Amino acid sequence: MMWRNTAELIPVIPGRDSYGEETRVDGIPRMVFVNRKSVRQSEFYQAFAAGMKPEIVYEIRTVEYQEEPKLRAEGTDYYIIRTFTKNGEITELVCSRYPMEG
Repeated sequence: MMWRNTAELIPVIPGRDSYGEETRVDGIPRMVFVNRKSVRQSEFYQAFAAGMKPEIVYEIRTVEYQEEPKLRAEGTDYYIIRTFTKNGEITELVCSRYPMEG
């Protein structure tokens, strides 16, 4: 399988805001190789019915994904709204520019 694109997986870690209050902040991004895919029509409608707006899917090697909630690709930050492991070796990351509601 060709890994044609790169993306940065972004962890979210405990931190402090400008007022000194405890909050969650972006950690140090980690670059990985990915394959960019379109959102399948069935995936789009299922997610949209659940209040999510899937925009793009990235495939990644399962061993490289460490449950990061965010991804940056081609200058755009995305929230990972759903993951799906296809065969134990490849994981699909369904992404949206908007966080899950609720």
